[in-house]
Order: sequence, then C-alpha cells, then structure tokens
Amino acid sequence: MGVAISRLVRMLFAKKEMRILMVGLDAAGKTTILYKLKLGEIVTTIPTIGFNVETVEYKNVSFTVWDVGGQDKIRPLWRHYFQNTQGLIFVVDSNDKERISEARDELHRMLSEHELVDATVLVFANKQDLPNAMTVAEITDKLGLHSLRNRRWYIHISLSRIP
Repeated sequence: MGVAISRLVRMLFAKKEMRILMVGLDAAGKTTILYKLKLGEIVTTIPTIGFNVETVEYKNVSFTVWDVGGQDKIRPLWRHYFQNTQGLIFVVDSNDKERISEARDELHRMLSEHELVDATVLVFANKQDLPNAMTVAEITDKLGLHSLRNRRWYIHISLSRIP
C-alpha cells in the first residue's frame, strides 16, 4: 500500500514538461517576450538568426521554449522544430498592418502540418501600447482564428515595452 501511495504522490506532484515553439514574423518581439518570461526583465535583443531556447518554470511545469527567427529566409526551417511540440506561441506585431496577411498565411500553413495537429495555439498580440495597433478583435479576424476548428487557441495582448 505504501508503494501505491508513493507512486500517486509522485504522479500528482511530479514536474511536468512541455515543449513550446514560439514563432512569428521578424521584429514581432519573440525574443523580447522569451527573455521577459525567463528573466523577468527586458533585455536588448538583436534579430534572431537561428534560434534561442530557454527553460521557463511556472508552478509545477517546466516549459522548454524554442524561439525561432522570423525572417522570410528562415521560415522554411520552422518545420524542423514541429516534432513533439505541445504548444505554439505565434507572436504578431499589432502595429504591423501591412504584414498581417503574411502572418495569417504563415500561421495557417503551420497549422496544416500533421505534427502540430494537437498543439494548443497562443497568439501574442504584441505592441498593443503603440498608437496605431490593431485591436484584439481585428487581429483575431485578420488571422482567421475563428476558422480554426477542432483546435484550442487563445489570444493574449502584450506591450512593446512590457512593464
């Protein structure tokens, strides 16, 4: 009986691990968000050529977050990070109205991949504090999020300079 209780306690309180892929167009703010989550502060970043990977602890979950560069030449490489991804964070520059349709196309292209069929999607509507930022409703519409069937998705706002 003691062994069964010990196993139950380990199952209930064992640290869970999740693999998260963070992507989006270049200059959306992915790396800034990653290091704010990891360090709790804003750090100066440069455009990501390749990837950054960090482990972020929250409650009893250890998130391994892969932040992959968003330049158009790098985007075809995103697929190499899909395997075993449980969550997708798609970062959008809310102020970049000119490229929102490009962002939509990239998001839907990824979500059509079999390896991401079970991944939960979190859209970060970043830079909401800028004067010409699209609203969450506009971004939801322009990204076609309501057309995502049989998939959990969420949208969350963030600021260009996270306090």
